[in-house]
Amino acid sequence: MPEHMLHAAHIPSPSELRRAQEDHEDPNSNPNPNPSPNTNSDLNDIPESIDSPYAGSLKISVVSAVGMIPIENAAVTISFTGDPDSILEQLTTDDSGQTDTVNLPAPPLQWSMDPDSDNQPYSEYNILVTAEGYEPVLVSGSEILADELSLQTIQMNPLEMTEEEEKTVVIQPHTLFAEYPPKIPEEEIKPLAETGEIVLSRVVIPEYIVVHDGVPSDSTAGNYWVRYTDYIKNVASCEIYSTWPEAAIYANILAIMSFTLNRVYTEWYRNQGYDFTITSSTAYDQKWIYGRNIFENINYLVDTVFANYLSRPGVRQPILTSYCDGRRVTCSGLSQWGSMYLAEEGYSAIEIIRYYYGNDIYINSAEAISGVPSSWPGYNLNRGAAGEKVRQMQTQLNRIARNYPAIPIIAADGIYGPRTAEAVRTFQGIFNLPQTGTVDYATWYEISRIYVGVSRIAEPG
Repeated sequence: MPEHMLHAAHIPSPSELRRAQEDHEDPNSNPNPNPSPNTNSDLNDIPESIDSPYAGSLKISVVSAVGMIPIENAAVTISFTGDPDSILEQLTTDDSGQTDTVNLPAPPLQWSMDPDSDNQPYSEYNILVTAEGYEPVLVSGSEILADELSLQTIQMNPLEMTEEEEKTVVIQPHTLFAEYPPKIPEEEIKPLAETGEIVLSRVVIPEYIVVHDGVPSDSTAGNYWVRYTDYIKNVASCEIYSTWPEAAIYANILAIMSFTLNRVYTEWYRNQGYDFTITSSTAYDQKWIYGRNIFENINYLVDTVFANYLSRPGVRQPILTSYCDGRRVTCSGLSQWGSMYLAEEGYSAIEIIRYYYGNDIYINSAEAISGVPSSWPGYNLNRGAAGEKVRQMQTQLNRIARNYPAIPIIAADGIYGPRTAEAVRTFQGIFNLPQTGTVDYATWYEISRIYVGVSRIAEPG
């Protein structure tokens, strides 16, 4: 574990902020650095086991690792990680490669809202998937939070591509629960005047980033090509709890996206001779876990804001936004637990961001998005709309329907009628978007991403 520890301006913990609020004091004014622990005996009396009266839900999507093909009739077995021989659910995937949504026991919701609790706030499940013609996959440690929908995607390798008997994915513990190395301090704005340095001319949302699954110097660690939005959703599900208020989740997603885009924009690791964009090490970057589940609200929120990042006046590059849990580790940037408390107190996402990074920081939007056939028209498409953008969207949906036959084939006539609305609604249901039948910003870009995915023979990497 790196010995570099973060020694910076003290970030008030949520309990300190709460005490300051109660005393009608400014939260920045010399808070007590040693808050007393919260003792909630009724919560501590609840056993951490599958007998919990609380529950979350799980939806599993199974796709081929080649060609983005959903796998129908895959057999899915769910068991508690602590008792893998005791089967809780047996499911079968439909023609979209998806299972029904099932409810599973989870610890109390309050445990994920209390920074002073030492109880694990999520339950863990094993998911074994088998399908004819594919290598079996075992996911160990898929996380379930109370009152939240977890989305677990499982990629299966065709047997002709692999010699392994079974692929095992182990989901490591959440960063707010387990001990991980603290971030090594860095300047939020990188000097870019060095001769020969590779720097992009503008901020572009990449289609993929390359994640090095280890510290930068570990040449044995694998590199993974990950879609940008999938990467952000993964990191957010690793770094914060989806049970938090939306303003806190959005503020943390903004910090995660800005940090990532700073690495992309400055070509930080490639300038050092590495062949990747970012690492999964918390000491150097932010946590990413191969194959982990994400949560529905994080999934949707990222889809609606994925082109955003944080800027300062006169600075072209996205800000390298430092953040930490604010309980075990303090830093000069955002406190994750503190952001949750501020959101509960009614702070908006930008107010939370400015509380931690200063009043001159603002939300910016990238000038370009890579890997999509064309950009969002700037307005929603719904019944009664017509034109080339509607025709383009219809054509893309029809191609997607070849892989996902639950989506009805429609006439690509440029007219947004009831059958187009139904096809959009079905697409939204499959890909975990609100089923409005309207092509908004999030739906437009999700259609674009899935269209590009199904149109390729294989994904990179």
